[in-house]
Amino acid sequence: MTYFGFLLRFLVIPILILAGVTLWNERRGRNRAPSLRGTSVWLAIGLHMLIALLYTTPWDNYLVATGVWWYDPALVTGIVLGWVPIEEYTFFVLQPILVGLWLVLLSQHLEFRPEPLRANLRWLAPLLAGVLWLASVVVLLTGKQPATYMALLLGWSLPPIMLQLAFGADILWRYRRIVFLSIVPVTLYLITADALAIHAGTWTIDPAQSFGIFLGGVLPIEEFAFFLMTNVLLTSGMVLLWAEESHERLGEYWRWLRARFSRNEPAGMPVADSLKNQVKG
Repeated sequence: MTYFGFLLRFLVIPILILAGVTLWNERRGRNRAPSLRGTSVWLAIGLHMLIALLYTTPWDNYLVATGVWWYDPALVTGIVLGWVPIEEYTFFVLQPILVGLWLVLLSQHLEFRPEPLRANLRWLAPLLAGVLWLASVVVLLTGKQPATYMALLLGWSLPPIMLQLAFGADILWRYRRIVFLSIVPVTLYLITADALAIHAGTWTIDPAQSFGIFLGGVLPIEEFAFFLMTNVLLTSGMVLLWAEESHERLGEYWRWLRARFSRNEPAGMPVADSLKNQVKG
């Protein structure tokens, strides 16, 4: 199976189907939940496509350059930017579209119950993620080769996740149904597709730089972690961009900054944390 064949089967076709279904729902009057309309769909998807390209490209090139994974030259077009084939960059663009449209579909059918925001999650969740990130850095520094891929993956993915959690872990918890129903099914779908591609020899993971633990006898556990972490990043980022609570929080931070640097207004603390006790529909 060529890499572009993989992209066509497992990303392009599902994207077209999701686009058609969500558009049909909109025409029938099914729109995103009112509390998840803070940003346009395609603005959120476009921003994540750009971030995915900018943030993932150096890391992924490093993985290929150091032999953590490699691709079959006979199954790609031969167009390579750095060490990575053009098909890999295409995947960076397609995954945010897939996740974004799936989230739109979910938001057209789910209802959200009002509940208080849990402000303590905004320091507890990033703290736990930070401990895991620090452990991955320690592993990299100690040079344990079988842990290389996993440590590089966690070291790359956890910093932006910590930022998301510090800003809006409580908001993500409020919308946990859509977060869960996005991350879990899309991850399971993509790891199944990934296992088929690995079995077909489209790409290969270096056994010396991975734990050698295989799900279903085919999929390295690091690949499961990769799709899990990327879907966490994409889902969390888009939900936070859409959620009206995020926009209210940003507005309050902006007002605090203006007050802080204005000569005519007193400099107080941001009142964003008052949202923790606010109940929204």
